[in-house]
Amino acid sequence: MDTRHNGGVSSYRDEGIVLRTHKLGEADRIITLLTRRNGRVRAVAKGVRRTKSRFGARLEPFTHVDLQIYAGRSLDVITQAETVRPYGEPFAADYPRYTAGTAMLETAERLTPVEKEPSLRQFLLLVGGLRTLGDVVHDPRMVLDAYLLRSLAVAGYAPALEACARCGAQGGIRSFAIAAGGMVCGSCRSSSAATPAQQTVALMTALMRGDWLYADASESRHRVECSGLVAAYLQWHLEHSIRSLRLVERG
Repeated sequence: MDTRHNGGVSSYRDEGIVLRTHKLGEADRIITLLTRRNGRVRAVAKGVRRTKSRFGARLEPFTHVDLQIYAGRSLDVITQAETVRPYGEPFAADYPRYTAGTAMLETAERLTPVEKEPSLRQFLLLVGGLRTLGDVVHDPRMVLDAYLLRSLAVAGYAPALEACARCGAQGGIRSFAIAAGGMVCGSCRSSSAATPAQQTVALMTALMRGDWLYADASESRHRVECSGLVAAYLQWHLEHSIRSLRLVERG
């Protein structure tokens, strides 16, 4: 944390992605951000709900901002904000990208449960995910699935896709068991395990590795099956539903 002391007042500078906002009092907002150096931060932006506030426009969800923040006793206070990149602008008229992006922001917040615990890799994944989503090259749902898989891996929940999650067997792994941690062999399979197509598992592996050549050539039915597995796996490990996933188009 880059902290400066000036007559007893401490402040720090950081950059972050705005995850969400909510109203506070008559004119203020509480801004939740995922920052490069300080992890997830909640801070007050004073006066931003006034109609003439340009400051507020820089603190909307999806915006990458450079910030000066005063460290308060209960809540920090944002004193300066400059836009680095407004990732949300291309999503405004593109519902599939907007909903996929919203699910990314919600997931980023859920995967950083402790405030001000540095989460550089999660921050970089979110920036990369939003950039890829805004490039309008890949299917937005696949971009989201790639982000979800990689962010889960960073959090320590990478699904086993190439060996049995229970016994480590390399062969005969045809079932996906969420509680076991990924693909399982016939001997370790439970009655609740799914049996996805081999192409679906290959797609999940490609998304984990960033193999967009393979992913972009995949069939729609395998993309839909992949999305269902990824969503279920994510929400089981978070022990909480991601509300915005319900709005994401899977077809």
